[in-house]
Amino acid sequence: MTTATHLCHSLPPIASLSTATVPACNSSAGARTQMPFLRIACASTRSQDDDYHATLKALNSKGRFPRKSLGQHYMLNSEINEQLTRAANVEEGDVVLEIGPGTGSLTKVLISSGATVLAIEKDPHMVDLLRERFESTDGFKVLQEDFVKCHIRSHMFPMLENRKGLNTSSTRAKVVSNIPFNISTDVVKQLLPMGDIFSEVVLLLQEETAVRLVESSLRTSEYRPINIFVNFYSEPEYKFRVPRTNFFPQPNVDAAVVTFKLKQAPDYPSVASTKSFFSMVNSAFNGKRKMLRRSLQHICPSNEIERALGDAGLPTTSRPEELTLDDFVKLHNLIELNGGQRCKSLVDLQCLSQLSKAMPQSQKVSRGQEIT
Repeated sequence: MTTATHLCHSLPPIASLSTATVPACNSSAGARTQMPFLRIACASTRSQDDDYHATLKALNSKGRFPRKSLGQHYMLNSEINEQLTRAANVEEGDVVLEIGPGTGSLTKVLISSGATVLAIEKDPHMVDLLRERFESTDGFKVLQEDFVKCHIRSHMFPMLENRKGLNTSSTRAKVVSNIPFNISTDVVKQLLPMGDIFSEVVLLLQEETAVRLVESSLRTSEYRPINIFVNFYSEPEYKFRVPRTNFFPQPNVDAAVVTFKLKQAPDYPSVASTKSFFSMVNSAFNGKRKMLRRSLQHICPSNEIERALGDAGLPTTSRPEELTLDDFVKLHNLIELNGGQRCKSLVDLQCLSQLSKAMPQSQKVSRGQEIT
C-alpha cells in the first residue's frame, strides 16, 4: 500500500479524525474528468494536513487515479507513517527497503529519520514522481520492478556493503512498507527467510491477514501451515490497527501493522532439511481433520508415524491443528531418524514466492500443493 487525487484548495482542520469529501479527476488527457465523490480521512494536525495535501498534489501532477490491479490504496495520515517508522526503530545510518512507496509519503519520513532507502515500485508513473521528488536526496534509490519477481539480495548486499564505514550498530537492513494487500502474503513468504539480510520487517497488512499470521491459536480453523512458517523464521507481533478511513481510495477492510523480528540461520529450529520439514507440515494439514498417522502415511508407514508421535510425547491420535512448531520439529526429526530414505519430500519449497496467496478457511489444499 502506499499514499490521492485532485487537490481541494481549502480543507478545514478536523478534530481527531473525520472525513472530507474530495472530488476525483484524471488529467492525463489534459481534460478533467469528474469522478464520483470519495470519502477521505483528514488528519487534525498541521503536519498531517500538509502531508494529506502533498499526497493529493502528487497524484494530480501525474494525472493518476489509484489502480485496483496494483492494489493501490494511498495513506493519507502521516502519523501512521511515523508510527511505522518508530515500530521498526529506524535510526541514522539504517538501510531500509520500502515496497510500493507510491507518492513517497512514508519514504519522506524514513529519509528524515536518517535512513538510506531502497524503494521498489511497479508503477512507472509513480517511479517518475519519486525520482522528481527525491532527485536531490542522498541515500535514496528507486527501482521500477515487481517485488515478487525481484532478486532483492542482489540489490541489498551492495547497499549494506557501502554502509560498513558508517558509525552504526546495525549490520542488517530493515523493511518498512505499506504494501498492496493483493501481494501481502507473497511478500511475507519472500522476506521472512532473509534473516541474513534483514533484522526486522514492519508491514501494514489487511487486518484479517495480520491476525491470522500472528494470533491464530491451536485447535482453530485459522491455524494453518503459514503459522508454522512465520514462527519458524521470525518472532511476529501485532502492533496496532489502522482504520480503513486513513486510505484513498477507502478499502472495504481495516488494516493493521505487524512486526516480524527475523531469526538468523543459527536460531532456526533444528531440522535436517527445511525443505522436507515444510513438506511434512504441508502434507499434515492436507488432511486437517485426519489424524497424523493417516494424513502422513504417504510419506512414511503408519507404524513409523505412530512410533515418532510416541517418542515425541504426543498422542498417536494427534491431529495437525493440535501441534505447535516445536511439536512439528520433534516429529519431523524423529520421522527422519526412524524412516530414513523412506520418508519422502513432496513439495519443492525453494521457490517461496510461489506459495499460495490466501489463508481463508474455505481454501482447501490438495496433496502436493503449496503451504497456505
